[in-house]
Amino acid sequence: MKNKETANQLLMKKSTPYYFIAPALTILALMVFYPLLYGFWLSLTNMSLKTFRHPQFIGFDNYVRVFTDPRLVKTLIRTIIWTVVNVFFHVTIGLWLAVLLNRKLPGKAFLRVFLIIPWAMPQYIAALTWRGMFNFKFGAVNIFLSKIGIPPLNWLSQPSLTFLAAIITNIWLGFPFMMMVALGGLQSISKNLYEAAEIDGATPWQQFKNITLPLLKPVMTPSIVLGTVWTFNMLNVIIIIANGFGNEETQILVTDVYRLAFQFYRYGYAAAYSVVIFLILLLFGVVFVAKSNIIGGDESHA
Repeated sequence: MKNKETANQLLMKKSTPYYFIAPALTILALMVFYPLLYGFWLSLTNMSLKTFRHPQFIGFDNYVRVFTDPRLVKTLIRTIIWTVVNVFFHVTIGLWLAVLLNRKLPGKAFLRVFLIIPWAMPQYIAALTWRGMFNFKFGAVNIFLSKIGIPPLNWLSQPSLTFLAAIITNIWLGFPFMMMVALGGLQSISKNLYEAAEIDGATPWQQFKNITLPLLKPVMTPSIVLGTVWTFNMLNVIIIIANGFGNEETQILVTDVYRLAFQFYRYGYAAAYSVVIFLILLLFGVVFVAKSNIIGGDESHA
């Protein structure tokens, strides 16, 4: 009898942690795994507005259509350019401003609040404002260009310039996030390291390269992965700046998915497109984190 009670107590002790994590796992399953599985199932059907009530299983036909679409390569290259340029400037501008704000500056608190404004502003409002600023006749950008002797540009009529205008808008929207992450990381670095480096005669660039960057790496790597996923899937800025889906030369993968799903109502095909985008981002995240070795770095510090 005593042995049975001891076995029950041991079983209860072992199962207690599972009771605590059960609510989180349930929410995770409902909010993450179910939509993923449903999207994958949808990609294997011919669901559209016509077949909405009785979709048929068609196997991997939608994936064959996605990979044989002649526009896929061009749109993918455009998406990569869009993502790389945006994330590069988000990180470099954000890091530069964070280093600047980490020093003694007059009005530093005001500058921090001022520089967070792009991040705090709703994307729709910011994109609409920038679209007005890129207006050919009355936009602030062309007025500024004419002041410095550059003729006004047709930002919203020429596809390449429209794409460039969307990139500029998204850079303005995205750098505050990287700035705040980098600033938090900088404030956790001990001042003693910099003082010791100064005593050893290290230049500011050597201090930045050998102290700041390595110690910011565990903080910045997840932020860069997150920023890449956000930018890759950015929908609002391109649609607003390009005024819809009119020109294919301004579109990226995710805007194509939106157009297929909500303009042409080809839900199965759009779901296959979405699964391909998900796999691209998953592969990027795994490779980037593995190459940056942040997990191994944490273990070594421990």
